[in-house]
Amino acid sequence: MTQVSQSQENTEKLTTEVRRVGLVEDHESVALGLKAMLADEPDLDLVSTAATVAELLAQQPTLDLVVLDLRLGDGSSPRSNVEQLHAAGARVLVYTGAENAFLVRSAARAGVLGVVRKSAPAAAIVSAIRRAASGGQVVTTDWAAAIDGDPQLPDVGLSPRQREVLALYASGEKAGRVARLAGLSEQTVNDYLVRIRNKYAEAGRPAPTKTDLYKRAVEDGWLPMPELPPQD
Repeated sequence: MTQVSQSQENTEKLTTEVRRVGLVEDHESVALGLKAMLADEPDLDLVSTAATVAELLAQQPTLDLVVLDLRLGDGSSPRSNVEQLHAAGARVLVYTGAENAFLVRSAARAGVLGVVRKSAPAAAIVSAIRRAASGGQVVTTDWAAAIDGDPQLPDVGLSPRQREVLALYASGEKAGRVARLAGLSEQTVNDYLVRIRNKYAEAGRPAPTKTDLYKRAVEDGWLPMPELPPQD
């Protein structure tokens, strides 16, 4: 039984398709880190790295997947970068630090397979790359937030004043403080919060608590994505 199992395992290793991976990242230390992560993975081959999408495409590599940093030094937009890579026949996985919701949504609308954070454990990063290189979706909290917060989905329909109240309140301010900052009465602020909660509930995204309102504000881009604490 053991010999059969070992034989099957050896056969799987021999027949495993090697996925060719490219990386667009303009920080050398990050590129070296990812190269080290993939060095011992027999089914993942990091064959091409570049600081920009244009530089990667100039190498004319044949790739199953491109791991793409969102914020590059050349000022290119995530959506444009993803579209260029798709046109070249490559799937795309976003590899990001702590970008704002706008950049993540921009890439999501262009059709990336998912979002993985650079601060994630190495095993999780390798697993995400392996799945994306095979064409699978990589579902993470950041990815879900990007999809939920996509402006092309049915709009909750908050007015500019309601968005202002939501951003202040959800960021941690009390209703009285929000009233002073926004130049409104406290009763008006409370009325706005009731209307805001009703609109989110009607859109199928209930927000009964202050924490829920914070999540909705981040998803919709009214507040920035929370920054992770620096790693020692």
